[in-house]
Amino acid sequence: MGTLDHSTPVMDEECAAAWRLILDKYFGGAAGRIDITEDIIPKARAHKMPSREMLLEAFPFTEEEHTIPGPESEITISVFTPIDHGDTGPGIFWIHGGGMVTGDRFGVVPALRLAMATAAVVVSVEYRLAPEYPDPAPVDDCYAALLWTFDHADELGIDASTLVLAGGSAGGGIAAGTALRMRDNGGPSIAGLLLSCPMLDDRMHTASAHMTGVLPWSRTSNETGWRMLLGDRAGTDNVSIYAAPGRATDLSGLPPTFIDVGTVDLFRDEDVAFASTIWACGGDAEIHVWPGGFHGYEDCAPNAPLAVDTLVARERWLARVLSRARSHAT
Repeated sequence: MGTLDHSTPVMDEECAAAWRLILDKYFGGAAGRIDITEDIIPKARAHKMPSREMLLEAFPFTEEEHTIPGPESEITISVFTPIDHGDTGPGIFWIHGGGMVTGDRFGVVPALRLAMATAAVVVSVEYRLAPEYPDPAPVDDCYAALLWTFDHADELGIDASTLVLAGGSAGGGIAAGTALRMRDNGGPSIAGLLLSCPMLDDRMHTASAHMTGVLPWSRTSNETGWRMLLGDRAGTDNVSIYAAPGRATDLSGLPPTFIDVGTVDLFRDEDVAFASTIWACGGDAEIHVWPGGFHGYEDCAPNAPLAVDTLVARERWLARVLSRARSHAT
């Protein structure tokens, strides 16, 4: 590719081609830098994609906005319901990515893809962002919204016994933290936990966290995200497992967990370690480490064979988890 040094695995070529096109179109080619720093957060937030209208044109869902009570202020959620939805069905509670500092509830395409395969209702939460709202605000909001979803499952058309918690990137990390809080507070049982390339550990001490090159999510961006969330506590001992779940040594009691990540992703090693800790604690985890996959490759090139295999693996895991949840509920 010419954009990565010898310490970084080679990107899948078809996905990398799509990434190069994005670099050329929006960032001035491979020499361009797309690091997230504190000063460009407002610009990054202004780039809102996709919109509500784009989602409803692309996916056979309706969308209804709800304003619900939050820990400090009201929270907005969007409920995406399949157009041909029956009385009740499975649910996916989705937490969007954005490095803790950007994104909104319409960053829900991965969940809608899964929902199409399973006829699920998707609840997507607009949690407060750092740095204006640092830890514990994001997990506080998602935890409150998840409890609200359980309490209102019937009216949303969701069978609460088949509600899955899911998130991508920063949203995957927040989802893991929310699941740990739900476990520790004795909350309702979550049918499954789906974490796509989750952002789990502020310490960034793994080999993959030191990758270099023109990556979609760089070490500089990662440092910014954690610093905005945690302030001076980032990298110190004064960080909770809910903010940085990769710090947890006891991962017993989590629901069946799915993790996927690419080999060319800063989060690769911390995600593998998270799955290993679940296994060491006697839990149920499935992990896929996709060769040549970089952060967000399945969104850059959804029709590339690597991305297709990735999406199919998520769907198959979700189908198994839902089947198991239904059988346990009867």
